[in-house]
Amino acid sequence: MRPTLYLLTGPSAVGKTEFSLDWAERHNAEIISCDSLLCYRGMHIGTARPSPAALRRVPHHGMDLCPVRRQLSIREYLAAAEKAVRDVLSRSRNVLVVGGSGFYLKAFFAPVVDTLEIPQGVRQEVTELYAKQGLDGVVRRLRDLNPQGLSPLDIRNPRRVLKALERCLAAQQPLKELRARFAAQRTPFDGFQKELCRLSRSRESLYRRVELRTKLMLKEGLVEEVHALKAQGLLENPSAAAAIGYREVLACLRGDAGFGELEAAIVRRTRALIRKQCTWFLQQLPPHRVVNLDAISTNDYCDCPFIFEGSPMDA
Repeated sequence: MRPTLYLLTGPSAVGKTEFSLDWAERHNAEIISCDSLLCYRGMHIGTARPSPAALRRVPHHGMDLCPVRRQLSIREYLAAAEKAVRDVLSRSRNVLVVGGSGFYLKAFFAPVVDTLEIPQGVRQEVTELYAKQGLDGVVRRLRDLNPQGLSPLDIRNPRRVLKALERCLAAQQPLKELRARFAAQRTPFDGFQKELCRLSRSRESLYRRVELRTKLMLKEGLVEEVHALKAQGLLENPSAAAAIGYREVLACLRGDAGFGELEAAIVRRTRALIRKQCTWFLQQLPPHRVVNLDAISTNDYCDCPFIFEGSPMDA
């Protein structure tokens, strides 16, 4: 029998933490974080990191992997996640992957790391073309190399267009062949059965929870946390510094925004994230179950009959 990975996702503030703790306790599981920010040490309040009490209830993995000054690569995260999965299974326990970071979540289902090496000369050639002829010039070169068309490439996105041309030149292949080659790559979790569940709530319910959570984060010391992380090199990590909550506090500390506007700014940006996440889940996730948490009480979490079809290693 193939080992099973249980994966739990949902938008920000939906209630993944409490649900996952209850399910993990009932089903002899340990939790692997699938959150692109919990991997950084010291990012606690703004990421709604599980509390010390929660971590005592259920072992967690995939958090605090590197200092906040250094950006963690998806390759490094996958290596840590694969090791954690093997360790948990070796103890005859179930694995519950929990998080809402789409790119990290997708890595459990499909290739996300491109193994094609781009020579420095190719990077320089593309950079010089972009400097001289702009995005239109790069797109023209891409069209010459791809007579069958560029769809679904977003030709208005410079980063994606430049990367696409680099890959075509490095491999001497059109994008269609490169996509097929990429999709055929093996992933660390190909040999696993996957059971995926998405938690949901009404948009109004999510927005209320965001407002309450934001108030709590500020009360618990989000501003002070950002102060401390700045001293640890937060600004050296663009991804971490741009995270919701952290970017808004940093803007206040620079004087670009007022602290009186901080709470509203965080709420507004979190709402936008939720809308983006919900769209991504519908378009990118494989077939999965959906649990509407507005329709069940907290006491019913563990007994929810349609979250997963069963656990081959239930306690």
